[in-house]
Amino acid sequence: MKLLNLRFKYGYRFLSRLLIRDDVLFLNYGYEEDPPMALELTAADEADRFPIQLYHRTATQTDLAGKDVLEVSCGHGGGASYLMRTLRPASYTGLDLNTVGIEFCRKRHTLPGLDFVQGDAQHLPFPDRAFDVVINVEAAINYQDVPKFFAEVERVLRPGGRFLYADIRYADEVDAWEADLANIPMRLVSERMINAEVMRGLEQNRFVNQITRRLPDIALLRRIADDYAGGPGSLIHRRLANGEASYRLFCFAKD
Repeated sequence: MKLLNLRFKYGYRFLSRLLIRDDVLFLNYGYEEDPPMALELTAADEADRFPIQLYHRTATQTDLAGKDVLEVSCGHGGGASYLMRTLRPASYTGLDLNTVGIEFCRKRHTLPGLDFVQGDAQHLPFPDRAFDVVINVEAAINYQDVPKFFAEVERVLRPGGRFLYADIRYADEVDAWEADLANIPMRLVSERMINAEVMRGLEQNRFVNQITRRLPDIALLRRIADDYAGGPGSLIHRRLANGEASYRLFCFAKD
């Protein structure tokens, strides 16, 4: 599994640089419920329906209206823009380690109250008690020190704040993940397995096509890209289907 995580970590940086050229706004897997969510979207957002639905379901575990929100590992900023426009937080800060991605976000997403900062999830460059909500979508699997990240989330949250968290782990990593979650310095409000919903989203997500059209016609590169993007038949899709991967949605509270 360590090899797979390294492929994801460095593959993300490589693919991010490629996909910026095509104005790709989302780097996460999709999400769809049964029956379908039927989320009302603008015409501009419709093409990204399935990754948007993952953001929407994660973020609406609490009310963002009027809150100061931090998203750690914001990618290309599509989720930040969508949530700022639709859920009306007072402010929204997107942080990512990828300098190229942050530069793209600053140029592409210009909304009042929306800001983007380059920084490390394990050493958040913010003072104590700076935010009401912290969001993290499908990113912490790639962090070197997840307990340190959780401690940083607790530090920057205000009392009564919420940590909204969606992530995936593979079978040999689940025990360690659960140990980290048990020691998180916040109270668990809710936890839900969403393998089936993510699989439905993967089956319709256009991410794999956005990646492969940018790659040279080399079988190994395309296989790695397919595993990363998670299309039907990909390694991730198969592992979600057979229970070798666990994708979960959480809400934690800082009391």
